[in-house]
Amino acid sequence: MKSIATTILSAAIALLTVATGYAQSGVLTGSYVPPDAAYENDNYFKRVIPYPHLREADVMYKKRVWQDIDLEQKFNQPFYYPQEPIANRKNLIDVIKMGLEEERIIAYAPINLDDEFRHPILTKDEVNALFTKTDQIDVYDQETLEYLGKKDTIAPINFENIKRYRIKEEWIWDKQRSERYVRILGIAPMMLEMEGDVELGYTPMFWLYYPHCREWFASDEAEVYNIFNDAQRRTYEDLFQKRYFSSYIIKEDNAFDRYISKYATDPLWQLAESERIQQELFNLEHDLWHY
Repeated sequence: MKSIATTILSAAIALLTVATGYAQSGVLTGSYVPPDAAYENDNYFKRVIPYPHLREADVMYKKRVWQDIDLEQKFNQPFYYPQEPIANRKNLIDVIKMGLEEERIIAYAPINLDDEFRHPILTKDEVNALFTKTDQIDVYDQETLEYLGKKDTIAPINFENIKRYRIKEEWIWDKQRSERYVRILGIAPMMLEMEGDVELGYTPMFWLYYPHCREWFASDEAEVYNIFNDAQRRTYEDLFQKRYFSSYIIKEDNAFDRYISKYATDPLWQLAESERIQQELFNLEHDLWHY
């Protein structure tokens, strides 16, 4: 009987200990938030691999091009979704917005379509203005319904209309290492301008100098959906550096500094010209290293 009583007492003490532990952790009080995963993430900081040093004397050929990433293409959807941030993922514009608000990255105003990073946006008011728009609404008297005119209202922009990103990059052939590098210089979110239900086209909201964004795009805040394996952690830095996106050329460096759309008015002609430039780049690489 004594052994039975001892066993019962030990079990009671164990249950009391477990209950106390649960109470201290907040399970019984409802304040405990269980992990939304089968295992805990290490949340380690992913190191950014530095670019190899390039000497001007080793650059045997260079071509600067501008490309558009269309987020309506299925392969590019990890940049666009989720529309609302979730526990471990945000879309690219939300990551950029957070980085600007926390002063981890700097935006540059595209004054007169300038993409040379000459007009930094530094104050918080200027940053907030990037993500708001001013609309005019009709104002009427509440009693007589007399038209009083128009009034300016400030509202946040609709991130769903950011369906493209423009990248500015240089294709460089290094004779010292016999390699071809693609260095992204800048990224610009492109806003779809609307007038009623009519689409007016895309305009750049601002430019980001990509080499200064790499640390932020590789941080825990920039995790992105991996279409191949959920267990393999991936960030926006990985997508850009490993070229996990589909894009098309809209401009190459030229004497007139003009876009393809300026001399190729037909959309099919624009696509053919983009493919021609892309093929020239690949043919050049093949011819340079072919012995």
